Amino acid sequence: MKFIKNHLMFILPLMAILLGIEFYLVFERTTDSYEKGLKEGYSMLVVSKKPIDLDTFKTLNSHISSAKKIKREEIVSKISKGVSKSSTKEILDALPYFYNVGLDAYVNTSKLETIKQDIQANENVKRVETFGNSYSSSYKLFSFIKFTLKLFIVFMGIVSLFLIIKQMEIWKYAHKERMQVMEIFGAPLMLRSGVLFKVAIVDAFIATVLTTMLFLYVKFQWAANSGIDIMMKNQEELFKMSDIALLLGSALLIVIIAVYSVVFSAKGVEE
Repeated sequence: MKFIKNHLMFILPLMAILLGIEFYLVFERTTDSYEKGLKEGYSMLVVSKKPIDLDTFKTLNSHISSAKKIKREEIVSKISKGVSKSSTKEILDALPYFYNVGLDAYVNTSKLETIKQDIQANENVKRVETFGNSYSSSYKLFSFIKFTLKLFIVFMGIVSLFLIIKQMEIWKYAHKERMQVMEIFGAPLMLRSGVLFKVAIVDAFIATVLTTMLFLYVKFQWAANSGIDIMMKNQEELFKMSDIALLLGSALLIVIIAVYSVVFSAKGVEE
């Protein structure tokens, strides 16, 4: 029972770090998809005196990716009901040109303001409407959620790493006599610490397997029946087979750091 407890005290903090890494990967992939949707759903309104083509817009700012001209005839038809054709033509001629301008990325509010100023620098542009208040509030909320999650993952990772190192110190003292005998016979420091590497690497594989199984369950079972729209639409992004190699590599790196930090915290095993 004590044997299992000791291993769990190492595996669980390591799993916490691996879960944090995978959550970060999943969050980045799903938010990239969400940002793409926000980007595609957003456009600013540009009012100009003369027609402006897409190439001209792109020369004003590199973030501009599209410029869809709003048909003035549709606007006139809504406001000129019951008006003679000649009057309708006069209204049409007097109207400026309207464009829905799209961007290539979901930019922050300062960049959005820069884009607005760059467009307004064109002498033919009369007005640019960015709908700044709604854009700013949604962007700040989205950025706050991303920052909070990343901060939590970093904090959880640091705490878990300290727990792993602490458990490694316990293992070092548990194998103290064996390491002392090897020291007497002249075994180098890293050879004496071989038992710590062996146990830590085995637990790293176990933690990776458990983390992988958990996310495979989330991907194929929980997400499909969760009713959460963003999860169901991005089910393929919840876990990728390439993540296994990254998790295993991270786990091995963490345990190697933990072993080295314990081994070199003292010059050999104390008598």
